[in-house]
Parts: sequence; structure tokens; C-alpha cells
Amino acid sequence: MEEISVWLTIVGLLIIFSIVGLLISNKISPIVGMTIIPIIGAFIAGFNFEELSGFLAAGSEQVMGVVIMFIFAIVYFGIMQDSGLFNPFIRFMILVTKGNVIIVAMATAVIGMIAQLDGAGASTFLLCIPALLPLYKELHMSRYLLLLLVALSASVINMIPWGGPAARAATVINMDLIEFYLPLIPVQAIGAVLILILAAFLGLREKRKISKKVAAGEIAISESVNILAIADNFTKKQNEEMAVAKEQPRDVEWRNIANLVLTILVLGTMMAGLLAPQYAFMIGVAIALPLNYKGVDQQMNRVKEHAPNALMMAAVILAAGVFLGVLNESGMLEQIALTAITIMPAFVVPIIHIIVGIFGVPLDLLTSTDAYYFALLPIVDQIASTQDIASVSTAYSMMIGNIIGTFVSPFSPALWLGIGLASANMGKHIKYSFFWLWGFSIVLLGCAILIGVVTI
Repeated sequence: MEEISVWLTIVGLLIIFSIVGLLISNKISPIVGMTIIPIIGAFIAGFNFEELSGFLAAGSEQVMGVVIMFIFAIVYFGIMQDSGLFNPFIRFMILVTKGNVIIVAMATAVIGMIAQLDGAGASTFLLCIPALLPLYKELHMSRYLLLLLVALSASVINMIPWGGPAARAATVINMDLIEFYLPLIPVQAIGAVLILILAAFLGLREKRKISKKVAAGEIAISESVNILAIADNFTKKQNEEMAVAKEQPRDVEWRNIANLVLTILVLGTMMAGLLAPQYAFMIGVAIALPLNYKGVDQQMNRVKEHAPNALMMAAVILAAGVFLGVLNESGMLEQIALTAITIMPAFVVPIIHIIVGIFGVPLDLLTSTDAYYFALLPIVDQIASTQDIASVSTAYSMMIGNIIGTFVSPFSPALWLGIGLASANMGKHIKYSFFWLWGFSIVLLGCAILIGVVTI
């Protein structure tokens, strides 16, 4: 029996290291890696087709609800973005800054949080950077401060169920997604307050830097900043983007109000547990399409527009189901954890989830999001569970510690988009933002421990 356990440990580690290594080196896609490698590993470990079929069925069943939710949630919020639901608020936030550097920094944080409500980092950068970069240039503020604030704000909001990390974590520990998310709402609220405080501090620091440059004669500040022109330019760009699309939203005054009410209803029924997330968003899409677009062709073309993003994420989650099914059902994961406990210092084991959470942001620079959640989280969870630490507590610790680093990692495609839009440099962004984001993640993890979301 002992020999079989050792063999399962070896094969399980080979599967995990192979997937992580290939993902980090960008040699293979998550879909290919998390599907093919575990299946090969199962055969090497001595399992037959019948047993493998059971592993795959169990893994698929574990992730199916999340897959359906992702498809409809991404399409739903894509429709909301297309119809301009968030544009009036962003214009308003630009106007209220009135050229005050500190208020601009705080408004940037608020805009970043609102823009990330669709769960798509790419659209957040597309909305925020072009809208705010002219204002930052006009005030001689650093574009790297803009990137830092958008990255931080988007990361905290990205804890939402359709954001990605929460779905991955809930999938790994086989927990209902909404049940997993609800305790995170206070953490997000604390995070939002801390972001505004940090934004005010960084804004004050930026204001002092600008004052020093003015005093040294390096820059000259205009007597007045035309905030209205910047806000109008944002509105103009958004209207131009909508005009380029073949499908035009219904030209009715009440469209945004109706979309806002619908969004509140969809999220409300989901959070209250009246409907499972996948069905809430499915119904939401079915209502949003005719509400915003005329005719079947226009409606289906909007679905086609957002289908690639939706299906890509769904495919990754399904592949993760194969990976988790093989490792869990075969007993490999349990054997890896038991082996790790025997060689790990005794004082580390009871707080392993906290330690990994603290190093979550640096780990984001060393590993991809998929590798972190689908390869590292299961091992840490198995080790922590031997100390009677709830799986959900381990998932919260690792997620809160890691998620803040999402948009400082070179593995994030959305960040590369943001870097391009800001005409910035990835290395300089990491140098400027890394320690602020890491420090923020540790503080937020500490707050989660204090309010009991993460237990020790």
C-alpha cells in the first residue's frame, strides 16, 4: 500500500510540475495542458479507461455550473458595456475632479472599481486609460500612478463571482460560487475604503512631486485645466465606438435606467439565493438583448461579439475539471499532501495557507493564474485540512493574498493592453506598483483574518 502511495505522489507531482512549467514558459495553452497531461498521468499511474471516465465525469460535474455562469455573465456585462451603462458615471467622475490631483487619484480608483464590475480586465483598461490619460497628462501626473490605481481597484472588485479567481477557487474546493462569494463582500468593502485612503495618500505624494518640478522649472502648469473638454472627449470617443459597431443600441432615453434596474435585479436574485448564478445571468441576457437591440440579427451579433471571451473562459474551467477530477478522484492530491506534511517543519503546517497568501503577489509574477489556483491551491488545501482548517478559509487566504497582484503580473494579457494604452513600460510599471500592491494585499489579508473570513 505504501509503495502505491509513493507512486501516486510521484505521478501527481509530475502532472502538476509539467502543467505549471509549460504554462509559465508559454509552451502550451491551459486547455491543452490541463486536459492531456492529467489523462496521460492517470494511465501512467495504472488506471484504466473505466476509472478515467469516472474521474472525468466527477470533474466535469464539479465545474459545470460555473461554466454556464461564465458564458452568460460575460455576455450580459458585454451587452451592458456596449449599451453605455457605465459611461455617464465615468463622465460625472471626470467632471467632479476639477483638476485637483488628490481628487483625480481618488476618482481614478472609483472609476476603476466601477469599470471592473463586468469582470473583464481588458474592458476596464479600455474604459479607464483613454478616459483618464489626457487628464493625467494635463496635470503632469504619472501614467504609472494611473496604472497602479486602476490595477489595484480592478483587483479588489475582481473578487466578484464572474471575475475569474473566485470561480477558480470555488471550483477547486467544490463549493457553491455564491456561497463562496458572500463572505468576501465585507473584504471588498474594506478594500474599497483602503483603496480610497491609499489613492488620497498617493495623490498627495504626486502633488508634492509636481510642486517640486514646478519650483525647479522642469514643468509649467496651465492656469486652468479644461475638465469639461476632457469629459466631452471621453463621451465623443465612446459614441464613436458605439457608432462603429454594426448593431446600434435602441435610441431611447430610458435605456440606461432600464439596464441599471435589470442589473440590480439580476445581481439581487443571485445574491439572495433565489436563483443559481447561471440561471440569473441566463435570464438577464434573455431580457437585455431585446431591451437594448432590435431584431434577431442584431441581438445574435452582440452575442457573437462576446462569445469568444465567454467560451475561452468556459473551456479553461472545463479543462480544469479534467485536471481536478483526475488528481482528486485518483487520490494523487491526498498523497502529495501527506508526503509534504512529513517533510515540512511542524510549525509551518498550521499556517501554511496564511504563508502562501502573504506571498500571493510575488507568486503571481512567477506563475500564471491557472497554475496558482488549479495546481497550488489543491495542495495547500490538502495540507491545511489535516489541521482542521476549512477549505474555504484556505481558498480565501490564497485568493485575497494573490488577487491584488493580478494586474502587476506579466502573465496578464489585460495588463499588456493597459500598458499599451498608457504608452508605458511593463518593467517600470512593476517597479512602480509592485511593493504598493504587495503591501496592500498583506494588509487586506490581515483585515480578512481580523473579521474572521480567514481563520488560523
